[in-house]
Amino acid sequence: MNPLTITTRDTLTGPVLEISGDLDYASAARLRDLIPAIALRPGQRLVLDLGGMDFCDSSGVSALIVARNHAHAAEAEAALAAVPANTMRTLRIVGLDQIFSLYPDSETATRP
Repeated sequence: MNPLTITTRDTLTGPVLEISGDLDYASAARLRDLIPAIALRPGQRLVLDLGGMDFCDSSGVSALIVARNHAHAAEAEAALAAVPANTMRTLRIVGLDQIFSLYPDSETATRP
């Protein structure tokens, strides 16, 4: 088990959350609790950089959906960057690859 760490940084296009470790039943509440505190303006992009994420279960997927819903409520976009292959497989199976913008890395995701 790898502890979850979430680092937040601001960019010109909006906030980036760098997620590392395991996003699972034991830790997903941390992300869900953080999301409402992320300020977004219409037209911005909330990027979840998953490059350091080791594992994601259904609770983690639910937390990603919470982030997407928060962004859409603010008339902003939600994007995933550097999605690990095992997580991408899950996202494709449940169709979430169709509702998130996907980028190879956070640098690409934050280009205006």
